[in-house]
Amino acid sequence: MPVAPLLRCTNLEATRRHYRDVLQFAVTDTAQSTLTVQLHDCSLLFTEQDLWRQAPGCAGTFYLAMEDVEGYYAKVREHADIAWPLQDTAYGSREFGVRDCNGYYLAFSQRHGDAEQAARVAS
Repeated sequence: MPVAPLLRCTNLEATRRHYRDVLQFAVTDTAQSTLTVQLHDCSLLFTEQDLWRQAPGCAGTFYLAMEDVEGYYAKVREHADIAWPLQDTAYGSREFGVRDCNGYYLAFSQRHGDAEQAARVAS
C-alpha cells in the first residue's frame, strides 16, 4: 500500500521549483492549496498551511525505493544538497541521501540484487 505523507513547507513555490528542477519529480497542484510531487510510484504532498501548529520538520528520513539509483544520482548530484553520497550499505542496498529545500531528508535506495540485475541488463 503506497504512503503519501502530507508535509508542511514554508514556501510552496520554492518547494515546487526544488522538486521539479533539482530532484526531477513530476509536480502537480492538488486540492486545498497543496502540491503533490511524484517520482515513479512515490508521492509526497506539501502545504504551507500550519495544520500542526509547528514549524516544518521531521526527525527521520523518507526512503524512496527505485530501480536505477545510479542513473538518478548522476542526474541530481550536481544540483541537490547531497546528505550522503551513493554507497553500498551493510543492510543490502545501494543508496544516497538528499536534504530538500524544507530540511526534509530523502534517501533514494535500490536493493543490491536489483542494482546487479539492472547492470547486467544494461551491458
